[in-house]
Amino acid sequence: MDWKKKIVQTHRGVFELFEKGEGPPLVVTHLYSEFNETGDYFANSMVGNYKVILLNLRQCGESERVQEPYQLSLLETIFDVEAVREELGYKQWGFAGHSTGAMLGVVYGVHFSDRIRELILVSGAAREYMSDTDACIYHPNHPSFHTMQAYLETLKRKDLTHKERMSIKQARTKLSLYRPERYDEYFDQKIEKQVSAGRLSYFSRELHIFDVTRKLEQVACRTLVIGGRHDVQCPPLFSIEMAQSIPAAELELFEESNHYPFIEEKEKFQKVLARWRGVPLHNQ
Repeated sequence: MDWKKKIVQTHRGVFELFEKGEGPPLVVTHLYSEFNETGDYFANSMVGNYKVILLNLRQCGESERVQEPYQLSLLETIFDVEAVREELGYKQWGFAGHSTGAMLGVVYGVHFSDRIRELILVSGAAREYMSDTDACIYHPNHPSFHTMQAYLETLKRKDLTHKERMSIKQARTKLSLYRPERYDEYFDQKIEKQVSAGRLSYFSRELHIFDVTRKLEQVACRTLVIGGRHDVQCPPLFSIEMAQSIPAAELELFEESNHYPFIEEKEKFQKVLARWRGVPLHNQ
């Protein structure tokens, strides 16, 4: 079953979202992904436990356009998320984010913990993650740094065929899997999300000054932090750092995962979520 589309008019503009599942409300988003009715792998992993609200941020899908560049910032984005919550009539809801979605979640928790029932941060960081450790694939000393950079540069070309582009994207993703040979098994759903070039470009600049580690103690809501032991994008030290500094945080490290624990160790991920919620494991 596809996700159900909804357009919400807020005081900050119009936002497109997609809903699926039953249970307490949980908003899921990513800083520069454009979603549609086909859903999202991370959001799908939450459906068995929550009523998931998959949100297209400003400049994505049919959501509000950007009038000024600053509207793409992390802080302005959480104001948009809050406007959607208010319009939907939830006094509180949960927030779950993977990768840059988790980074957005940290900022959300710092500023609006009283509006968040629970915070789920997967494979994220509370600060810039590229220059601190060569365990990150974006650090020049990482053994796969040049390979990753070559893929990223090639994807900027306008003359690539669809088949060529998809092949490069697959090779790039394999760099972030603990068992890359299982790619076809992991990514077997017809999900057709896109990337917002404008949001990605803004994030690439904002990332260099991103650091909320000194404010993590202000995250007052119940928080689950999940990281892959072999994550090359946001290495586990950043998950550990968040869990140690957020007062009500619990940490789960997945020993056979890279950047996608909800796919790479799917069964364990579902068990962790069910235990976190305190309910029997649901079958998706």
